[in-house]
This record gives sequence, C-alpha cells and structure tokens, in this order.
Amino acid sequence: MSLGRLRVVTAGESHGPQLTIFVENLPAGMPVLAEDVNVDLARRQKGYGRGGRQQIEQDCVEIVAGVRHGRTMGGPIAMVVKNRDFANWQGKMDIEPVPEPPPPVTRLRPGHADLAGVVKYGLNDVRNVLERASARETASRVAAGALGKVFLRQFGIEVRSHVHSIGPLTASSPAELALARDGASHDWWRSVEESPIRTGDAQFAAAATEMIRAARTAGDTLGGVFEVIAYGVPIGLGTYGQ
Repeated sequence: MSLGRLRVVTAGESHGPQLTIFVENLPAGMPVLAEDVNVDLARRQKGYGRGGRQQIEQDCVEIVAGVRHGRTMGGPIAMVVKNRDFANWQGKMDIEPVPEPPPPVTRLRPGHADLAGVVKYGLNDVRNVLERASARETASRVAAGALGKVFLRQFGIEVRSHVHSIGPLTASSPAELALARDGASHDWWRSVEESPIRTGDAQFAAAATEMIRAARTAGDTLGGVFEVIAYGVPIGLGTYGQ
C-alpha cells in the first residue's frame, strides 16, 4: 500500500467476465454511492462517433468492498463492472481450460500494443495482449476517477472537461471559463453535458459531427484536444519541488 497517496489497480480483459477496480487510501467516512460512479460511466459511453461496443454494454458499477452504509471504511475499495459482451465470447475468453481452444490471433495491429506485448511476454496469441490493451479498460479508469472526484468535492473542488478542438476545427468558449463556474460558464457547462461532441459551441459541434462522419466513411481518424478545468483548487496545493 502506498500510504498518503491514492493508488489504483485495475484488472480485467475487454471480452472477459468483468473489469475489477481497486482504489486504496481514500479516507474513512467519505460518502460514496454507486450512482457517483455510474454517472461518469454513462458519460463515457456517450459521444458522436463512438464504437458499436457502447451499444452492447450498459455499464453499472457494483461496489463490493470498502464501503458500508454509503460511507468508506478506510480500507481499499473494490468495484466491478460486468462485461455484457462476455456472453458472446464463451469458449474464447473462458477462465478455465476449454476442450477446443480457438485458433490464435497472429495478425498484429499497427499502432497498438500487439507487437511489444507478444515480444515482451513471449506469446504466440495476440489476443492475450489486445484483450488487456483495449479501450474497454478505460471504463476502469473512469470508475476510479469518479471516486477521486467524490473525494475532491469534499473540499469544494469541482473538475470539468470539454472538447477544445477536433482536427482543424477549434471551438469557442467563454473568456471567463477558467475563472468562474457560474454565470456564462454555468450555461456553457450545461450545454457541454448535453452535447454529443462535448462542447458548448453549437456551430463547432455541427461542423465537427460532419467531419467525424466523413472520416469514418473514409476509414480514417481525427485527432483532437480537450481541456480539463478544476474549480476551487486552493493556493499552495501540491508543490513545485517534485
């Protein structure tokens, strides 16, 4: 255990039975509900251009340890997120040995962890790499991050994020966005939560949607930039010396 710092460990494969998340060192007595995590898991599945996997999964966390009667007990918190798609992978992703193992995956995907993984661990089946090095694992990180946000809210700190640019397009945002969470900024953030592009700029959203649609049709991808803003952070938190 790393005392004094939050420590996160995740386990699970993309098409395995579940994702498992451990979070250590949250203080005792902190209010935590499954809904605190589920709201961010639902946000993760939204957004224009998301893959078909998001239509299969309906992510809901189950807190299985570390919380009693809605409050942390001081020990590690354990959470699980079930993979509904596991039902379609029986025989391929079983935990126990199977009578007829599926043929190994030998085609490496460029730009992924496939090559580095099979070389490092001496594997002859790329599935043992790609199942872990998968975007599905980000659901675990979102669940752990949601607990971090709950912790920060105890001190009046609120974390927000929005899409700043997609490809060559850049969204406009209120000048005071980084300074205040109310007024024009409040309306902006409400629009962000309602937007499939996660922006408060309707004109940018329309243009970006069309660009994403064209890229998908062409079999291409688009880069982008997002901005994270934390409100209410006290002066002096952290240190410049590390």
